[in-house]
Amino acid sequence: MKISHPTSNQHKRYEIAITMGDPAGIGPEIICRALNAMSAAERASALVVGDPAIFRRATASIGADLAFAALEQAEHEEGSVAVAEVKVPPGVEIPDGQISASAGDMAFRCVQKAVELVQAERAQVIVTAPLNKAALHEAGHHYDGHTGMLASLTGAPSSFMLLASETLSTLHVSTHVSLREAIDRVTPERIIATVEAGHAHLVALGMREPRIAVAGLNPHCGEGGIFGDEDSRCIAPAVERLRERGFAVSGPISADTVFYRASQGEFDLVIAQYHDQGHIPVKLIAFDTTVNVSLGLPLQRTSVDHGTAFGIAWQGKADATNMASAIAYARRLASGAVS
Repeated sequence: MKISHPTSNQHKRYEIAITMGDPAGIGPEIICRALNAMSAAERASALVVGDPAIFRRATASIGADLAFAALEQAEHEEGSVAVAEVKVPPGVEIPDGQISASAGDMAFRCVQKAVELVQAERAQVIVTAPLNKAALHEAGHHYDGHTGMLASLTGAPSSFMLLASETLSTLHVSTHVSLREAIDRVTPERIIATVEAGHAHLVALGMREPRIAVAGLNPHCGEGGIFGDEDSRCIAPAVERLRERGFAVSGPISADTVFYRASQGEFDLVIAQYHDQGHIPVKLIAFDTTVNVSLGLPLQRTSVDHGTAFGIAWQGKADATNMASAIAYARRLASGAVS
């Protein structure tokens, strides 16, 4: 292997840090598939976070020939993928395709390490492979998923989940909470904060005046109070306040039409009031290419928009299309000042 000699005492800063996710799932495999499809220059700008032995196994499982090296060693070698090592503890087993505390703890530790790398300016954007929430909880890490975990690790007061695709993008007022709690979170303040976060993100991506639609909560936006008053009492006043500040925002618009209108090009972003309201239309339209983006954090993160797929894990069947999309979006973020 050719050895390159450093010209500076400064450590290399990578564009992206890709976390392994739950090692019992398809995360390691789709990461390796995505890495294998990259050019040498693209691989050189990425690092992975996890156990090198697991990545080597995943590489073999897909018939690739990737080489991995510890982070400090990889800086002086050409051709190796840099690994920020988070190793499985000695004597600990992680069963393939099953929920386990050991796998959940590994997933958490990888994200924790990635946050440290960004904070130390060793990486610009985090890309996360899927984790399993039940495994995470079994390991004692009681988060609702990556977004809540990242908010906790960075001390962020709140965060927002953006599902981005070429056809339809949605940003959520609430995500991993019960439907009853989601209704309680429909407040003017939260709606305004969500629109502000989405607007700032789209402006940073180059849109001069993003067109944002706010979905209603109740059928037909409450039908004048017949089906509930949240739309008139909470959503409409928030939209009015935003419009007074110059935002190009419309709403509330009935959820049974707003996503279609956005998919036809009328809006750049839809504010969904709860998890399934936004997830279902985006996944229906662009399941393989939708990217999960965290907004409102002091770091940037993208993710695949699917789970660990335990049923096909470690069988050489997993499709890396969504991982490739998440990586492409992360590179886009790394190239600018998007937050």
